[in-house]
Amino acid sequence: MTKGRALAFGAAGALGAAALGFGWLGPSAPAIADAGDPAQVALGRRVYAESCASCHGANLEGQPNWQARRPNGRLPAPPHDATGHTWHHPDAQLMELTRKSLTGILPGYESDMPAFEGVLTEAEIAAVIAFIKSTWPPDIRRRREERLGTAAGRS
Repeated sequence: MTKGRALAFGAAGALGAAALGFGWLGPSAPAIADAGDPAQVALGRRVYAESCASCHGANLEGQPNWQARRPNGRLPAPPHDATGHTWHHPDAQLMELTRKSLTGILPGYESDMPAFEGVLTEAEIAAVIAFIKSTWPPDIRRRREERLGTAAGRS
């Protein structure tokens, strides 16, 4: 290989690495909520405590009477533990709901949940979902996989 060709290959490699690093080739792969990743679950536990527990409960228990509308027509925050319906939804949907809130997805719907897009990173949102999933008992995880299949996301 000539010196000029070696320099060209080196420059092309550096440009490719920069393109990947700076996202010039489009959006990166979506974040995955992996309940089996201890570091991600730990981050999710911290972010949940800081950003979610005030409404959804320190123990993921939700607000009292979460299925009954308040006088203003809004529903209280649901639980994210096994007693709620969070496990019925695919990871991608949970992440979208966290990013945009219900009002961002269903125009005209009123909800007390804020949108976390621009507040939490994709990695933080995925970590929260991973933390929540890590608390579900094995039978709920199994039922979720049966219900959603590959759409469930990484458990």
